[in-house]
Amino acid sequence: NSAQVIQRGQDEGLGDAMPAKIRNALTLYRSVLPAENVEIRLHQSVLYNSIYRADGQLFVNQHAYGIPAAHAPVFCFRKSEDGDMVTAYLASFEKVWATAGASF
Repeated sequence: NSAQVIQRGQDEGLGDAMPAKIRNALTLYRSVLPAENVEIRLHQSVLYNSIYRADGQLFVNQHAYGIPAAHAPVFCFRKSEDGDMVTAYLASFEKVWATAGASF
């Protein structure tokens, strides 16, 4: 119910549905928390993208103003010797992760 979530819902044309979408996602992901090496943290950063890390890959959902995240492009990256893009996204991820609260 943070101001950032409310604003994001307005920006995407979802109104007050955004907090419900987040609560639903947290409910669905709760079942994976007992698995080894799984952690979910909550933060209040304004997001420009959503970054997911799994199995040595990054999945980046680029947010576009006024477009629901589900309709925005997702890019898949693997670290390489020329990994400047991966390095930049990992640095961004780590900054948000470090300020995020403990698992819900």
